[in-house]
Order: sequence, then C-alpha cells, then structure tokens
Amino acid sequence: MLRYLRIYAILLRNSLIREMSFKANFLLWSLVEILWFAGQIFFIEVLFSRVERIGDWSKWEVLALIGTHQVIGQIFQAFFYMNLTQIPELVRTGKLDTLLTLPIDAQFTVSTKQFGLDNLLNTLSGVCFVTYALHRLHITPSPGSLAVYALCILLGVSVHYSVMFGLSTLCFWIKRSQGLVHAYFSLFNLGRYPDSVFQGAFRFVFSWLVPVIVVSNVPVRFLTQPLREPLSLLPLFCQLCAASAGIFVLVRLLWKRALARYSSASS
Repeated sequence: MLRYLRIYAILLRNSLIREMSFKANFLLWSLVEILWFAGQIFFIEVLFSRVERIGDWSKWEVLALIGTHQVIGQIFQAFFYMNLTQIPELVRTGKLDTLLTLPIDAQFTVSTKQFGLDNLLNTLSGVCFVTYALHRLHITPSPGSLAVYALCILLGVSVHYSVMFGLSTLCFWIKRSQGLVHAYFSLFNLGRYPDSVFQGAFRFVFSWLVPVIVVSNVPVRFLTQPLREPLSLLPLFCQLCAASAGIFVLVRLLWKRALARYSSASS
C-alpha cells in the first residue's frame, strides 16, 4: 500500500509541474468551468422565480444540490475522467501493452496516469455554494453530519469512476467505445436535479442500476433534512454504499475478463 501511495504522490507532482508549465491554459479552463457553473445557478434563479418548491426541495436546498454535484463532478474529473476516456485509445494504438508490463496493478496504472488539477480549484466554487445555501437555510451541520456528507461525496466519486471505467473497458470488445464514455458524462448531469422530479422506471434505473441520482441527492439530504429523523436517511445511505461497492466489484471482474482475452495490439 505504501508503495502505491508513493507512486501516486509522484504522479500528482508530475501533473502539477505539467499544469504549471501552461499557466494560461490552467486559468482559462478554470474560468470556463466557473462560468458554466454560474449558468446553472442563473437557471435555478429563473426557475424559482416561477415556483416556490420542486417536490420537497426548496430553492436553497436545490442550490446545495447543485453545489454538491459540482464538488463530486470536479473531484471525479480531476483524478479519473481524463484517464478513463483515454483507455479506448490505449487499446486501439497498442500503448496499453507497455503499461501492462509495469510491476503494478494495471487498473491502477490506467486510472492514475495524469490529473486535471484545475478541476480541484473549481471544487471550491461548489463548496462555497453549499456553504451559502446552508447559511440561507439557517442550518449549522454537526461534525457527524459533515463527516457523513464527506463520506457520501467519496462514495459518489467511486460510483462515477466505476461506471465510466466499466464503459471504457468495453473497448476490448467494441473498437470505438468513446461514444459510450461521453454519453455517460451526459447522464452524470442527472445528479444535479432533485430526486423528486424523477418517477417510475426512469427513477428506478438511475437510482439503482446506474445510481447517478442518489450520488448527489443523498449527501445533500444528510445536510438539510431535520436531525430529528436521522434514521429515515439510513436506507439511502445503505443504497449508496451498496451501489459503490457492488459496481466496483463488477467492473473489476469485467477488467480482469478483458485482460484475459487481450492478446496485444500487434496480434
């Protein structure tokens, strides 16, 4: 484990050096992300100028939801998204062959080659909006609530990593799977909407089979739901934990299966 942590630290340092070599690009992409996020906030302002609530969600709870979605999304993009979208190209060009010869786990290698550290800067904007929303709701979270919220954030990142890694792994069977990878990123945006707006089979699929809805909604409910009913959130928390663990195990098995049938790009 210590060996992998040292390797991870070296990769982070190299990514930081690379990002700082192109400071203008770093700042430009940070600005683009902030403007895109600001556009979402403007949409919420327009929406709530017409309605008072969306289901059981108030304006400030929805703002906390969007901020939380921003935090999860930016952490995921910072550490994994860039690497996972490159897996099909590694397989197609044969560059995966070199990575498989390294004396470390292949999934770790393809998942952590580089990082988008500008996304970590944009995570702060999401944190600021969540903090402001809690202030407007007159809610001061307890240390326990914040700890569970942070854990839910990590579980949400794990869910998105596992699903996108699984889609990327399909490139061993489908030559051009980039479309599936980018399509999932569109589905990822479902998480910024309150779960109350989804009904029927659609809600079941994206709450259980591909749980992009619960990823953002569950942590926000832990922050905003009255503390007199903490046990009412236990099923949602268990659902998020089960989704995170279950999907990770499935894609790990899929990855092992893919490597077993992979012979190399030259054969």
